Amino acid sequence: MTSVETAVPRRAGALRTVLSGLWSARTWRATLHALAGLPLGVAAFALTCGLPVGAGYSAIWSLLYASGDDLALTTLFVVLTVTATLSLPRVVRGLSAVQRRRFRALLDVEIPPSHGWWRQFGYHVLSLFIGVSGAAAVAVCWSATLLAWAEPAYLVLAAPALVAAPWVARVVARADTAAARALLGPSRNEELSVRVETLSRSRAEVVAATDAERRRIERDLHDGAQQRLVSLAMNLGMARANLTDLPAPARQAIVEAHDEATQALAELREFVRGLHPAVLDDRGLDAALSGIAARAPVPVRVAVSVPDRCSPVVEAVAYFVVSEALTNIARHAHASRAEVTVDRVADRLRVVVTDDGRGGATPGGGTGLHGLAQRAASVDGTFALHSPAGGPTTVTVELPCGS
Repeated sequence: MTSVETAVPRRAGALRTVLSGLWSARTWRATLHALAGLPLGVAAFALTCGLPVGAGYSAIWSLLYASGDDLALTTLFVVLTVTATLSLPRVVRGLSAVQRRRFRALLDVEIPPSHGWWRQFGYHVLSLFIGVSGAAAVAVCWSATLLAWAEPAYLVLAAPALVAAPWVARVVARADTAAARALLGPSRNEELSVRVETLSRSRAEVVAATDAERRRIERDLHDGAQQRLVSLAMNLGMARANLTDLPAPARQAIVEAHDEATQALAELREFVRGLHPAVLDDRGLDAALSGIAARAPVPVRVAVSVPDRCSPVVEAVAYFVVSEALTNIARHAHASRAEVTVDRVADRLRVVVTDDGRGGATPGGGTGLHGLAQRAASVDGTFALHSPAGGPTTVTVELPCGS
């Protein structure tokens, strides 16, 4: 294939690309967007800059130089200046809403609202120049066709302008969109605030869903497997007590089966209690923590002063914090006693666990304290540890407990 034969298809493809831009929906939407920006830009500049500045200048001139006969006119200028200045934030936000609708309707661009009206004010000042220059450039390119129609001698100028019209309209739309996103849309700090709020809400939903699932598993085990184990242990116990005339191997098998069933039942109850203690829902933190203290291998004094109950999720976190803290004390602290204090200070639930052990604990020391900090953080709580060498060790956890 010769170079001429290769060039012809390439030129045809380029021509199709150029012509397709002339009648594409994207081009005409960008064109309408640029043309609509002219009246909106002029109106926005007049309302946000022209009116307040003009009224203010007139009021100052009247106060300085007007005669006494012009008091009514001076009063009008002063009132107009004050009104225009005070209503400027509302006017700016209203104009911003109109501009966002223009972007959404013509360019299918969604610009989230912003709380700072000063940045929006900057866009409306800039929109005059974007609107005038953009609309003028687009109008000149498209109107070149009419010029060539009226005077064929201008066809040489009209053809390039017509070809450039779609791309000019799109460049103007991109520039206007960039300015609108930067000034009408939320700032970086606002975006980060929204993101943090979204993540906090998502985390709270995950924590609540996890707690609800843990409760469901606890109910299923309590009502299902635990009840069947209770029945099995009772039947084996009655067989062990009544079937005394069986051969020794059979009696030994029944005894071992009864002991195994009893042990399995105890382990299942401990497991269910670790998932979610039913007493926490029924009787609150005081009773639930007293149960933990009664099962602890070291003497534990419990003092709970919470007049109003917190949310179930927060109470569950407080319960497991105390449970894990007492487990750590039994395993690592070499303590002779411990104390648990729970009280409510304003909208915070404060949990303090103290022991008289050897101290020297650190959050990253492999003693489970890192898990306590994670539990507290899961509901936006705080964790603090004071554990000097030689003791005592104090773990303080504060959890949000708003009503």
